[in-house]
Amino acid sequence: MAQGGFDIMAFMPLIMIFVIFYFLLIRPQQKKMKEHQSMLSTIRRGDRIVTNGGLIGIVNKVTSDTELLVEIADNVKVRVARGMIAEVLTKTEAVNSDEPKAEKAEKIETPAKKAAVKKTTKSAVQKD
Repeated sequence: MAQGGFDIMAFMPLIMIFVIFYFLLIRPQQKKMKEHQSMLSTIRRGDRIVTNGGLIGIVNKVTSDTELLVEIADNVKVRVARGMIAEVLTKTEAVNSDEPKAEKAEKIETPAKKAAVKKTTKSAVQKD
């Protein structure tokens, strides 16, 4: 090759390293950040959370887009920045005021209801 020529093959190892870093490090981190942001945006009253500092509490009130009021013990409430929530341990279901309470109770599936449904479907299959 000529003295001042440009050789693309000399840069191939660097390009391959960048591609590997993208798929093994950058892309999974972006996906994790996106999931964390969606988790933070769906926090509501009654959710049991863990803060980055390790405090476990129940969200008592969502005061703003960036702040929550969390009860960490009986009559002990602290203000927590929404971004400092590490994870949500238990989620509460959204309350839909249009449905009567009796209909809501019918929709909740307990292990006993699941077993009864499984048993009736098994017996129906055996009869055929």
